[in-house]
Amino acid sequence: MKLSKKRVSKMAVTLATMLLAGCSIIVGQQFGRNPESAALKRMASSPNYEGEKFKNMVVLDKPERSGSLWNALYDWIALRSERTPQGKLPVEPLKSLQVTDGKTHVTWMGHSTVLIEIDGKTVMTDPVFSDHASPYGWLPPKSFYESMPITLDKIDWLDVVVISHDHYDHLDHSSMVALAGKVGLFVVPLGVGSHLEHWGIERERIVELDWWQETTVGSLTFTATPAQHFSGRKLTDGNKTLWAGWAIKGRDNNIFFSGDSAYFPGFKQIGERLGPFDLTLLECGAYNEAWSNVHMFPEQTAQAHQDLSGDVLLPIHWGRFDLALHPWAEPIERLQVAAAKNNIELTQPRIGERFALQGEFPKTVWWRGDAIDLRASFQGTVSPQLQ
Repeated sequence: MKLSKKRVSKMAVTLATMLLAGCSIIVGQQFGRNPESAALKRMASSPNYEGEKFKNMVVLDKPERSGSLWNALYDWIALRSERTPQGKLPVEPLKSLQVTDGKTHVTWMGHSTVLIEIDGKTVMTDPVFSDHASPYGWLPPKSFYESMPITLDKIDWLDVVVISHDHYDHLDHSSMVALAGKVGLFVVPLGVGSHLEHWGIERERIVELDWWQETTVGSLTFTATPAQHFSGRKLTDGNKTLWAGWAIKGRDNNIFFSGDSAYFPGFKQIGERLGPFDLTLLECGAYNEAWSNVHMFPEQTAQAHQDLSGDVLLPIHWGRFDLALHPWAEPIERLQVAAAKNNIELTQPRIGERFALQGEFPKTVWWRGDAIDLRASFQGTVSPQLQ
């Protein structure tokens, strides 16, 4: 049955009222804790900290707001079917977290969670194993697939967990608590360590870095890089912690992880200072014209890859959660076009599909339920111009 706009608008008002009321009276550990005392002193010395908040490297033009909040809520409810995958998504089970063939292996776990096995170490970015990306399980967005390639109880040890920023789809409370005793070192942007300490992780196992600062773990070097985004876990803590991308350099391979970011001149600087990169893990989903100063369009993802002097591009931050109004597969479809146009080698593994950087790169169009080669698939174009 097709809902009328009036009925959907009423549903939107009711939903918004319930969410605001619920979040105003319920509190919990999942919100984390704002930096205090020693953490504030570390942050105050940062050139990126101003007026008790962090700021972006450059000020991008703020997009003009088009339409009302109610129209956006209407679209969110009425157009949900377009933003939902058809059928069950293929998730390949991951039996172990360590290979010993001397190669660098990468496994996309969905969204921004990526397992990197490099130089004999296991590194995971933004582990989110909950089935939701919100403070409460009853709040959307819910994961489009039921289980991760590996469950938390099957993870014995991770050498390093890298966090890009403290939003719920990147820093998950229950995942951090479950992993607390199974991680050698948590490498995070300034201020994010306060959340981890609040959740029982010892300060000795947390390294907080400002942009361009680095730390080493064995033969690996982790460098925090600028990103064009924002932070916060509740209405009152906006930009109280820093956001970052990460360069992960080993003996033979160099990998870049974007976290969340708008397209900005910083990608060129990162490429010049820390590139070239064998693999870039770049966000390509959850975009909107109204958010163009904090998230990239797929065409901008392609440009960022080139700015970084990247070799192979693996798109992340799409497919698992309903975080924007675009159709579910649109991010990867648009990125295919941009990659082909710019002669970019794009790899798109299935969720949980492990591959080696020294081998063949997965190129199947799994989201359409077939095995079409990416290079011979989608030929349309729906891309806006780079801003």
